[in-house]
Amino acid sequence: RHSLPLMLCKINGFDFGEIHVSVQVKHIGKLLLLLLFSPLPFPRTSLPSPMFSRNDFSIWSILRKCIGMELSKITMPVIFNEPLSFLQRLTEYMEHTYLIHKASSLSSTTERMQCVAAFAVSAVASQWERTGKPFNPLLGETYELIRDDLGFRLLSEQVSHHPPISAFYAEGLNNDFVFHGSIYPKLKFWGKSVEAEPKGTMTLELLEHNEAYTWTNPTCCVHNIIVGKLWIEQYGNVEITNHKTGEKCVLNFKPCGLFGKELHKVEGYIQDKSKKKLCALYGKWTECLYSVDPATFEAYKKNDKKNTEEKKSSKQVGNTEESDEMPLPDSESVYVIPGSVLLWKITPRPPNSAQMYNFTSFAMALNELDKEMESVIPKTDCRLRPDIRAMENGEIDLASEEKKRLEEKQRTARKNRSKSEEDWKTRWFHQGPNPHTGTQDWLYSGNYWDRNYFNLPDIY
Repeated sequence: RHSLPLMLCKINGFDFGEIHVSVQVKHIGKLLLLLLFSPLPFPRTSLPSPMFSRNDFSIWSILRKCIGMELSKITMPVIFNEPLSFLQRLTEYMEHTYLIHKASSLSSTTERMQCVAAFAVSAVASQWERTGKPFNPLLGETYELIRDDLGFRLLSEQVSHHPPISAFYAEGLNNDFVFHGSIYPKLKFWGKSVEAEPKGTMTLELLEHNEAYTWTNPTCCVHNIIVGKLWIEQYGNVEITNHKTGEKCVLNFKPCGLFGKELHKVEGYIQDKSKKKLCALYGKWTECLYSVDPATFEAYKKNDKKNTEEKKSSKQVGNTEESDEMPLPDSESVYVIPGSVLLWKITPRPPNSAQMYNFTSFAMALNELDKEMESVIPKTDCRLRPDIRAMENGEIDLASEEKKRLEEKQRTARKNRSKSEEDWKTRWFHQGPNPHTGTQDWLYSGNYWDRNYFNLPDIY
């Protein structure tokens, strides 16, 4: 009996990478035949239809009256959407769940914080080049995802329409973690760009260590809304707190700056409750995150700043007016400081990603629906939304008609509730204080996975 690394490139269109199995040598042939010809339920690797070109559509005619306004009440043409609900989009936080499992397995509190910080950075990585707008969830809309291969299941619900609030609750299948939160994506249009401030707290509980971590996500900005190539940056400080030990990780998502030197960069420190720096973190939210000794990091920063100033003094700077064009960074990859440890590296996107709304492999499977699943999920699940399904299938006119119908149906239902003075009741979440921060939050009420669905709203 031997432990063998089986390099299985692609079977049934699914990329296995490297799998370690313990088998008797004489049975390897049978094992490979089984893997090759078994109808295993792998996630799909493509959408039914590629995305439409947006070149013939002008967003300026819609947005020019909205400068400085919040965009949640503005109806946008379906051509500017991607075929996912915002509930599905926020599920992409879970793509790198292995970092949570790894954190649970570590005995050092600092090492656990490193993995949690890497998870917080990786959670926004899928937004890179994702310039399509997800569909606004309807009030009462839900989404569930079970990934046995990644070790989690998740439920989300649209708990409020004005303001639009999405609540979610994910748990490890081995009872090692709980991850929950609520997000109110506050959107504003600033002439050339749209800024999304994701209000709401993320809470991660590592159950084996009786630890809770909380943080808020950085601000996301989409540039060149009117003309030119759309590009995305994230900026702002993210403070992750370990409520048991008092340790904090403060990460700075840097704005790109005038010459693009800081584009996509993230850096910061983990510090104990007395604010002593325990380690430095650096990288790019589009690529990777590393940890290194704080003294080594600061010496590198000091030297890098000196070199930058020398370069600036040797260049004649002409027009310093701020541009909305995407800057070209000095280097696409991160310089690795000697002595650094890699915490997280992004999974490459599939070859067909550019034709599929720049989806990751994880995103590609989020709206997949088969007959077995259809018989189990509640009728409020957004896989059953006809406008998103039509867009995914390339039926853009039908998607537009269905989107208008659903929005009108929602408005009518709200008017009817107003007439009868009936309050909307959320099904799977309730308002209450976050147990770790004390701030108002949306908490999971339980019983969703019992599959006992009754009196669900007719929203589609």
